[in-house]
Amino acid sequence: MFDRVLGIPAHPLYIHAAVVLVPLLALAAVLYAVWSASRRHIRWPLVVFALSAPGATFFAKESGEAFSANPAFQAPQMKALIAEHEDYADMLFRFVVLLAVVALVMAFMIPVAAGGRARIKAPAAAHWAAAGLAVVLSVVSMYYCYRTGDSGAHMVWSGF
Repeated sequence: MFDRVLGIPAHPLYIHAAVVLVPLLALAAVLYAVWSASRRHIRWPLVVFALSAPGATFFAKESGEAFSANPAFQAPQMKALIAEHEDYADMLFRFVVLLAVVALVMAFMIPVAAGGRARIKAPAAAHWAAAGLAVVLSVVSMYYCYRTGDSGAHMVWSGF
């Protein structure tokens, strides 16, 4: 399942979903956290991104592990580069999952309108904490998304 799609290595296909969905989740989370006027427009896209970005990241990570088992990638120098790339991917997955959880909590805890009601009742301090955590996790997720993609691209385009 994670090795090939229609005979093509799955990893180059799956990474594109993660590369698109992780930044969209981070952007939507930051907007929802800091710009109250945007909330009624981006609540449901935020929920969709929070549910799909971790899945896309998981598929990209697992397909990469299957891809790295290829006999062509067994040289010690290549294994070291792959290990670094996998470390970034593991960190990315962890932070995207955390961001997704915070985004879902935020989507249902912070009301979409100033006088609106939230589905999760919480004090104002919890709203600020969730918003701040969402911004921090968005920045960290974007950092690891960049580092993971950059290390993979260097392996591909620099001839390993």
